Order: sequence, then C-alpha cells, then structure tokens
Amino acid sequence: MKKLSEQNNLLKPPKIGELVEGKIISKGKSSLFLDLGPIGTGIIYGREFQGVKDTLKKLKIGDNIFAKIIELENEEGYVELSISEAGKDLTWESLKQKKEKREQIKVKILGANKGGLLTEISGIPAFLPVSQLSPEHYPRLQPAHHPPVKREIDTQKILRELQKFIGKELEVQIFDLDPKTGKLILSEKAEQSEKIKEILKNYKVGDIVEGQITGLVDFGAFIKFGPENLEGLIHISELDWQLIEDPSEIVKVGQKVKAEITEISDAKVSLSLKALKKDPWKDIAKIYKKGDIVKGKIIRLNPFGAFVQITPSGPAAPEAFKGRRLKIQGLCHISEFGSRTKMEDVLRVNKKYDFQILFIDPKEHRINLKLSPTTLKGY
Repeated sequence: MKKLSEQNNLLKPPKIGELVEGKIISKGKSSLFLDLGPIGTGIIYGREFQGVKDTLKKLKIGDNIFAKIIELENEEGYVELSISEAGKDLTWESLKQKKEKREQIKVKILGANKGGLLTEISGIPAFLPVSQLSPEHYPRLQPAHHPPVKREIDTQKILRELQKFIGKELEVQIFDLDPKTGKLILSEKAEQSEKIKEILKNYKVGDIVEGQITGLVDFGAFIKFGPENLEGLIHISELDWQLIEDPSEIVKVGQKVKAEITEISDAKVSLSLKALKKDPWKDIAKIYKKGDIVKGKIIRLNPFGAFVQITPSGPAAPEAFKGRRLKIQGLCHISEFGSRTKMEDVLRVNKKYDFQILFIDPKEHRINLKLSPTTLKGY
C-alpha cells in the first residue's frame, strides 16, 4: 500500500478508476467527505454510500481510507468516490503481494469438482487444481481394468477422493492470478517444490535408487526413494519392455524396487524399471526372421490395423523370455485387409491366428505382420 500512496502523492492528473487515499473531514447521514490533497475534495454518497454504510459508520473524522475515483467532478465540484470498488482493487493488490512474497495462506476447502478443490481468499473465489496438490494429497487410484468405461469411472473416483477435503484446511501459495478475469489459482505443492529442487541437486540422471511403490494410476506408478523420501513417477511405458495396459500387472503398492532416474525437471523426477531389465527385442532376431510363421493373439483393433501379441516360448526362446512371460507386439496393417470392415470380419480380439513376418527391426521395436496364406484361405 505504501507504493500506492507514494504514486498518488505525485502531482499527476487524476483518472477515473484510480485508487486514491484521503482523510475523512466530514460525515453525514448519507454522505462522507474526504480531503484528497492536491486533487481536491472527494465524496461518497448515494448508492456508493448505502452499499457500505455499516463499514463507514465505524470510521471517524481524521481516519485515512482508500477509495476509487468513479467521476472526476460532479455538479457540485466534488470528486465522486467508491469504497466498494476500492476494496476489490486493494484485495487484489494484497493478493499480488502475497504471491510475490510466496506467502503461505491457510484456506478452508468449500467444494470440489473433477479438476480440483474450491475455496476463497478475502471473499474472492479461488481454485486449487489437482495438479497443484501435494504428493501426499494427490488422488491415488487403482487403474481401471475396463478401458471402454475407464474415463467415466476414474472421473467419479477422483471426485469422491477430492470431496474428502471439503471442510478441511490446507496451506497454499498463490500460483497465478488475474484481477481482470477474476482468476485466482492456488498451489499446495509450491513451497515443497523449492525444497525438493534443492534436494534433487544431490541426484543425477542415470542414478539407480531403491524405493517403494506408493501408488498406482492409469499412467504409471509413484515411487518414494532415498533417505529424503522423495517421490517420483515411473510412467507406464517405463515399467517393462512389454506393452502394459495396467501397472498392477508389473508392480504392487508397498513393493520395494530398484529404478533408474531418467529425467530431473524442476521438482519432478521420472524413473524407469525397464532400464534395469534386459531388452528382449535384442534377442528377437535370434529366433525370428522375415517370412517366419508365428502364432499371435489379437490385442486390439483400430483404424491402423490389428495389434498382435507374440510370446516367444520353447527351447529356442532366449533367456530374456524364459520364466517372464514377456510379450512382443506387432502390427498387422489395415492394408492387408482392404478395409476395417473386412478386418473385423476376419479377426476377433483375444483369439489366436497364424501370421507371417513381413518386416522386423529390433532397434525400433517393430514387427510388421500379415495373416498367413493358410489362414486367409479360410475366409
């Protein structure tokens, strides 16, 4: 507020919408007069007075208050002022200062939606997104096992988890604000992020850490590691070399694992389990070659073609596969059928068929397939 006063003390022409500070020089039943110094005399009356009369009653002559100019000169020569408008501006100014100082603020959670938590600060509605919750409060949901209805189920589960915070107090910082749009975004993890950044200076990409799985979500698994109990994410694509649709296929909550740090970005840590496992694709060329006939199970059908799961087995299978039930995924392109309708007539999800290898590239983890000639004869 000091900066604001200093600005107003400069001999600048006053403007509508500007905040000014004045001293109360007179009070009436329906009006209040302020000495605005070089600007002149200000008045609060009519609707502006009635809207805040309870507040004005508590003020006495000689008190200094802030007000907002709504008219430079009325018919009687006074500068018309508004305290209610000034109050909003002062509140936003105060919030801006709290943001700059990274001040911790206690808020009471008033509501929740699927995107986060609802609260208010100084009468201004505020939003705490799920992404800005501390790791401790982030919703941990078991992955859904039925992809077609997964999104709907998870949304309801997340909402139920967030509703548990209604009525509770959380410590937050102001993450972003915009007085023009009334946007006030909060963060619970901002303060923790600064501490985590400092701790992460002791780690580097490539470090192998030992930790415990703390939660599973559709996109991966959370892991706590190190003496500082840092938390990172193992993305679903980094859990294993095989295609994973459900993280619980590979890890369980409470399980102790070793993982390799693959990325450190600000306060976020990404890790990998598969980096510490042998890549089974390196041995694929030892058992398969172009033209071979292989047995494959249809995983799913989409506009590009059929995704086919191949599980090498038997004496010829390399050590990387033995006892691990590893699965290699190939693609039978839609062009092999002519149309999606024909493909769906021929193939069924979860059924096994004979395929011929058209192309194999272990480095790119790619196998292109087509239905074997003998299989096609039946259609």
